Amino acid sequence: MAYVSLLHRPLTALLLSVSLVACTTDVLAPSARIDGDTAVGAIRPSRAVANPEQEVASAYPAGQPVATFREAAMPAGQSAEGPRGQPIDSAPMASRVATDGAMAIPPEGVNMDAMLGVEPVVGLAEEQAGQIAEGNATQPVVGGIGEDNVHQLGGAVQAPVPQQPDLGYDPDLPPLAPGPVRAERSNGPRAPEPQRSMRPAEEPQQVALLPRARNPLAAPEYTGRMPASEIACRQQLKSLGVIYRDLPRIHDGPSCGIDYPIELHGLSGNIGVKPAVKLNCQVTAAFAKWVKYELAPSSRYRYWSGVKTIRPLGGYSCRTMNSRRGNPMSEHARGNAIDVGKFVLKNGKQIDVRRKGFFAFRERGLLKAVRADSCKYFNTVLGPGSDPFHKDHFHFDLRTRKSGYRHCD
Repeated sequence: MAYVSLLHRPLTALLLSVSLVACTTDVLAPSARIDGDTAVGAIRPSRAVANPEQEVASAYPAGQPVATFREAAMPAGQSAEGPRGQPIDSAPMASRVATDGAMAIPPEGVNMDAMLGVEPVVGLAEEQAGQIAEGNATQPVVGGIGEDNVHQLGGAVQAPVPQQPDLGYDPDLPPLAPGPVRAERSNGPRAPEPQRSMRPAEEPQQVALLPRARNPLAAPEYTGRMPASEIACRQQLKSLGVIYRDLPRIHDGPSCGIDYPIELHGLSGNIGVKPAVKLNCQVTAAFAKWVKYELAPSSRYRYWSGVKTIRPLGGYSCRTMNSRRGNPMSEHARGNAIDVGKFVLKNGKQIDVRRKGFFAFRERGLLKAVRADSCKYFNTVLGPGSDPFHKDHFHFDLRTRKSGYRHCD
């Protein structure tokens, strides 16, 4: 009995396997090849078919094209086209051509718009081409581009632009010559001017006469009325005890002149300036301060005597620096510098500005103090030893430098 139970288990597994194999063979399979060129008519229950091609041929009469799956699925008497004669799918056409060539594709291609009953779409290029061909274009059509003869082919003719009368000048701009202005101001009729033939290249161009902007750093233009700065400077001269007189404007060209010059005659403490020199007010005020606060105290300290007279060698002079050709204009050309050659003390002693010997202790001390103290009031101080051009006098000026540098040598 034990052996019977052991054999029962493998026999049961074998019977189950055989039954499963028999069931899997009973499946649905197409009666022809799906991936072949022949369309599938229908799907039927699978059965053993010896020759599938004979099976498909027996399903359709001789000479009739093989129907597609969509046509085979249609009921009897119903066409494969839609209600308006539209083909449901384009697959039947390809199938019929592939099977027997009953329906060939026309050379111009398949007109899908006509088959669907839709009006053809006209593109922009076709519409413009039709307008040009009919002469209805809104823009002018020109032919002969790139050639010598360029002409209009068609298009709308534009109305001519009215020509404006030639006045000979632009009324919005000031006239170049005073002739048209005088003619407009006259009350009587103006005689017509003779017409002159002129090529376009020779026509005069109207230019707007706009005022030129002034440089804000430039000196103010001379108006004849003394500005407030000059008035304040003259009040300062009076407070310093300066003896002077105003002169008319000096104008010797664009590089030389003084707008509001003065003539210096004397300084504080009854100090005379002989000969009198022409300067501007600013350098005169600086010179008066230096003499009052530096030179007069230095002479009293060393010689127990004040200064009686100052002998200048130059004031305003229209010349270049050191009177050399090609050099920049000197500060003397604007009355902004003064040269001094000698000091005369009240005790009668005359101190020449030339370089002194070794034993002239007081004179050398006074000239050294002049050079050191004057740099507090002037921007440039030159004297003996600076260069050969200043070996016999001191040069004082108020030259303005962008860096603010003071040159004292």
